[in-house]
Amino acid sequence: MLEVKSIHALKGVRLAGTPPDSLWNLNIKHPEEDNSKGTIDSITPYSPSTALAEDIASSCPLVLPALTHPHIHLDKVFVHCAPEYADLLPSTGSFQEALSYTSRAKAQFTTPDLLRRGGWLIAESVASGVTAMRAYVEVDNAVQLTCLEAGIKLKETWKASCHVQLVCFAQDPIFSGPHGEENRRLMETAIRKPEVEVIGTTPYVEATTSDAKQNIEWAIDRAIERGKHLDFHLDYNLDGGKEALVWHVISMLHAKGWITKVPGKRVMLGHCTKLTLFSDEEWNRLATLIQEYGLPISFVGLPTSDIYMASPPAVSHSPPQVKPRGTLHVPDMIHKYGLDAVIGVNNVGNAFTPWGGPDPLSLACLGVGLYQKGTQTDAELLYECVSTRARAAIGLDGLSSGLSLQENQDADLLILYNVDETGLGISRARKTVAEFVWDPPGRISRDVAHASRLVIKPFASERAASSPATTVLFL
Repeated sequence: MLEVKSIHALKGVRLAGTPPDSLWNLNIKHPEEDNSKGTIDSITPYSPSTALAEDIASSCPLVLPALTHPHIHLDKVFVHCAPEYADLLPSTGSFQEALSYTSRAKAQFTTPDLLRRGGWLIAESVASGVTAMRAYVEVDNAVQLTCLEAGIKLKETWKASCHVQLVCFAQDPIFSGPHGEENRRLMETAIRKPEVEVIGTTPYVEATTSDAKQNIEWAIDRAIERGKHLDFHLDYNLDGGKEALVWHVISMLHAKGWITKVPGKRVMLGHCTKLTLFSDEEWNRLATLIQEYGLPISFVGLPTSDIYMASPPAVSHSPPQVKPRGTLHVPDMIHKYGLDAVIGVNNVGNAFTPWGGPDPLSLACLGVGLYQKGTQTDAELLYECVSTRARAAIGLDGLSSGLSLQENQDADLLILYNVDETGLGISRARKTVAEFVWDPPGRISRDVAHASRLVIKPFASERAASSPATTVLFL
């Protein structure tokens, strides 16, 4: 298991929202009754005993709020990397194939297999700078409670370096099909476990719109009863002829009194690719309803999955090279409509998303091109969407936006160093948030602290030598 050490201070570091050439000290305070957890006590200017040479100063790291996965699947991750699933590699790349192959894979899931692949995901995420993740584990007739039990073990194993927020998740129908009733019964059992913080379902997999609406109402009722966050995979299509279920979600949350019955609990709507077909009038109506009802709703765009999977129904007269894809335009949702929206990784290494990895910083980089957002301010917003905004969206304490560290804030930090990644003795300094988003460095350039505990990596001594102006003080 990873070694972690409680830190007392970081000295000689850069901070977002300050001049690129200014250096600062972060001092951490720890409660007397628990010296393993801490918050930022003070932020003061760094005053070196001697003037720093320019090359030394440029090597000082940038310290930012840590990264967050607002939506990631823990149980079906890296299926393509495990030899027992070698016959389930994509052949057509269709959504139905992904559903079929995933069902076949789930029939082979075992606890050791789930712990191994889930451990890969969490390790790579933590090494990237993730200290919190909303992680989906499926419950249904095929896997019973096996995925959930593995998730609970992983949550405990990794608690010193990452908060794993478990979603008890119904990927399969709970009101239709031959196993709907059994799936619903298993979910009823699973959501009672105290380790489960979120109830999640997939209404669009139901056989009819009526069943999908029943799915939504069941999930809302259970979340209110159990006092848990709510999460829907919703409207994952680009079919203009289908009814958008987002309207039913909003009306039912309001009708059932969500904001008064479960104060502090949030609702996440994932994918929602159909909303990309909305007119400006529909977007304004959506935003107005959410704001008038005061609903704590966040949307999460999942671009690596969406641009691979979300395509419109085939049209015979469409030109052969026109292959539209859909994913929520998160920056526009925030700026134009005042909605709360973030971006997430979703799947890694399976038929739903065979490309990409679990690094949220790389996802922010993808957003620059995907959304055509190339300014420094845009880059900072995209970082927020995989960091502070994402953390707030899943209901964890912390800032809802902004990257400036503040006193009394939890010390969940990503420390980005300028190191030689070429192996050729040359290091190119990055000083600003935008430079790190536009061209993310590898994990070797990153340290992560969760609740003021620094994850110790084997190459930490090399990194310290590359930044002689920076000092980490341990308790």
